[in-house]
Amino acid sequence: MDRFGDLDVFAHVVTARSMSAAGRQLNLSPAVISKRIRRLEERLGVRLLQRTTRQLSLTEAGQGFYERVVSILSSIEDAEAWVASGAGQVRGTLRVSAPTSFGRLHIAPHLKPFLDAHPLVSVELVLTDGFTDIVGEGFDLAIRIADLRDSSLVAKRLAPNHRVLCATPGYLTSAGGPVTIDDLARHTLIAHNTDHWTLDGPTGPVTVRVAGPLRTNSSEVVREALLAGLGIALRSTWDVGPELKSGALQRVLPAYSVGSRVAIHAVYPSRRHMEQKVRAFVDYLAELYGQTPYWDAGLSL
Repeated sequence: MDRFGDLDVFAHVVTARSMSAAGRQLNLSPAVISKRIRRLEERLGVRLLQRTTRQLSLTEAGQGFYERVVSILSSIEDAEAWVASGAGQVRGTLRVSAPTSFGRLHIAPHLKPFLDAHPLVSVELVLTDGFTDIVGEGFDLAIRIADLRDSSLVAKRLAPNHRVLCATPGYLTSAGGPVTIDDLARHTLIAHNTDHWTLDGPTGPVTVRVAGPLRTNSSEVVREALLAGLGIALRSTWDVGPELKSGALQRVLPAYSVGSRVAIHAVYPSRRHMEQKVRAFVDYLAELYGQTPYWDAGLSL
């Protein structure tokens, strides 16, 4: 049991980015927290955290270990919650908030099997690209595509989110395909609600200033402008996977993309005493998408 306790301590330290903050959450002294982390590192034979006087950061081994620990702890809590909840039926109205395009493409088409399996459940699906106050607005859960390391909500990772630079063959023939990241400065770049992209490249993160003749607050407008051949856009594969597979769109500068910290999550206020309808829907989506979601099948990422 001490092993599982050490894993829980490690996860709290990473989430809080501080041994003192993790200690307050777990009602343990910073000295005890530090001792538990050292014991874990000694047992594993690797350093998991880089410690300075001002901050903590994960080593490469620590990052990989943390991702697996979170999955293990989530499974344990799910198992405990399943036993505690008994065999109660899945019932009631499930209020779900989701991004507009993602909800239309990857939730709505898959509701029928879920509702067929749970006839006592009804779903209220609200699609919005704005921030949703889950508790204040009365939602049971929300789908968020983001880096949620600092979120105060419980988040279950449903699938990876790969974002790639792409354009139509016609645009690339006309404007010439960029060879280096600096070449983007002479191209039409299409984005919404941002004036820059932060990409991970062969030498680390790079920031690209986005400038072009189109300004919009709509991701779907960007998609349509991209397919019309207006310029280059940074799009998620769940949005343009079919076009990439068919050749209607081509990847640009494939060495550059958005890092793996951004993923597709289901977020909800608390894992404790989670209602059966929420658990059933989250588990359904997690199984439906998986680590290699259907929209990425056949793509070289």
